[in-house]
Amino acid sequence: MRGLTTRGRCFVAAGTTSIAFAYVVGQDALVKVGFLLVLLPVIAVVIVANTRYRVASGRRLNPHRAVAGQEARVHLRVDNVSRVPTGVLLLEDQVPYVLGPRPRFVLDRVEPRGFREVSYRVRSDLRGRYPLGPLQLRLSDPFGMCEVGRAFTASDTLTVVPQVQALPYVRLLGSWGGQGESTSHSLALAGDDDVILREYRPGDDLRRVHWKSTARYGELMVRREEQPQKARATVLLDTREFGHRGSGPASSFEWAVSCAASVSVHLLERGYQTHLLTDTGEWVPGPGSGNHSAADTSGLILDALAVTDLSDGGGLSRAEEPLRVGGEGLLVAVLGELDETQATRLGRLRSRTGGAIAFLLDTGTWTGLRLLAPHTGGDEFRARERQLREAGWTVIPVRAGDSLPDLWQAVDGARTTAHHREGAGA
Repeated sequence: MRGLTTRGRCFVAAGTTSIAFAYVVGQDALVKVGFLLVLLPVIAVVIVANTRYRVASGRRLNPHRAVAGQEARVHLRVDNVSRVPTGVLLLEDQVPYVLGPRPRFVLDRVEPRGFREVSYRVRSDLRGRYPLGPLQLRLSDPFGMCEVGRAFTASDTLTVVPQVQALPYVRLLGSWGGQGESTSHSLALAGDDDVILREYRPGDDLRRVHWKSTARYGELMVRREEQPQKARATVLLDTREFGHRGSGPASSFEWAVSCAASVSVHLLERGYQTHLLTDTGEWVPGPGSGNHSAADTSGLILDALAVTDLSDGGGLSRAEEPLRVGGEGLLVAVLGELDETQATRLGRLRSRTGGAIAFLLDTGTWTGLRLLAPHTGGDEFRARERQLREAGWTVIPVRAGDSLPDLWQAVDGARTTAHHREGAGA
């Protein structure tokens, strides 16, 4: 009875008054009217209360993983599983304020075994995981005498990942596979005892026929081809709070996260076994680990970057051990502000990689400290840039407003320049 609306309470009050007045004046007709006025709200309460638990809901996201700044659509479905029509339905879905206003819908009566579908859009410029739901429903009878609510338990999660920019194809050093310049192969044979064989196929080179095994098995057997090792790459993201400047989507940290996402996806598309590593030691394994495909790994990396936050660490020491153990191949580091000690430690790691590229962020340009000279870094920044280059890194200076595809295109030119310098020095 607590679900009675103002109209329903007025009907009950009017009916009770009519019944009481009928006994006072002795009018039996008023008793019937009074009972009718009281009975209508009671019937409405019974119908609405029973219908409340005969309404089902469902939610569908398209897509479940959205890019920051792009919209996603949420589809809601309400089913009437009872044999009687519902009254007017008021739907309200629970949505975090960063995704937009809370959606509300009013639906007319739903026929028995029928359903209604509605949808709304959500959008966020901020990365993260956002809960959607549960759906709240308010049901009223056709006469507006009773209104009751129901909260469903089902909810969903929208993952907003950082923006991924398409990068141009450039030659990369230390790719460990057919993609780059330092191709490495695992030889199919080391001797007659550990040679790897297979049956002869039409078109095979007869020079690869293994005659001893052919005589043993009674059919032509050939040595397998050399198997190229899988190209490997590690993307290191510097999340230190002291290494970044600015706030919100326009901060240097958000640029770094988007850069790490773009580079990771680009390398996966080029066939690299790509891993994501942060200064905290968090490690997202690449394809081949746990039977993950390149597409699965791309999703795992983007999901991890969606919730990556600034760390309170002061150095990169926790990332050094994973790089020493499994950092072979190409290393791409997205770095914030460095001191001399941190740059020295990164320089030592260079010898363990096939190639090393550093996107070194001039974080002062994200705070407006060098607006008058945006293309020149401070003395400290230039010193760290020079220190990494002398250690063998390919360093790409990054300033606020720079285009990542243009910077990636400059990787090849920076590497060629470094080779010329080494040749001149020799």
